Amino acid sequence: METRNLRKVRQGVVVSDKMEKTIVIASKFKEKHPIYGKFVQKTKKYHVHDEKNEANVGDTVLIMETRPLSKTKRWRLVQITEKAK
Repeated sequence: METRNLRKVRQGVVVSDKMEKTIVIASKFKEKHPIYGKFVQKTKKYHVHDEKNEANVGDTVLIMETRPLSKTKRWRLVQITEKAK
């Protein structure tokens, strides 16, 4: 993976692959509650461009920010780090 102008990189699990050349991943992160200070686990979904349709549901993938490809797609698949069992 090359460094291209310090683009954002995320890791997540594929939750949907029903679209053509598009997958949906869920990325988990921890955020501190503004009042109580407790760390809460949150999930964000990203629509990701998968040119070769190689990712399947349950795979752990690495994605990188890119130019807008459609109304909702702003991320592209970099690599599949772990295949689903």
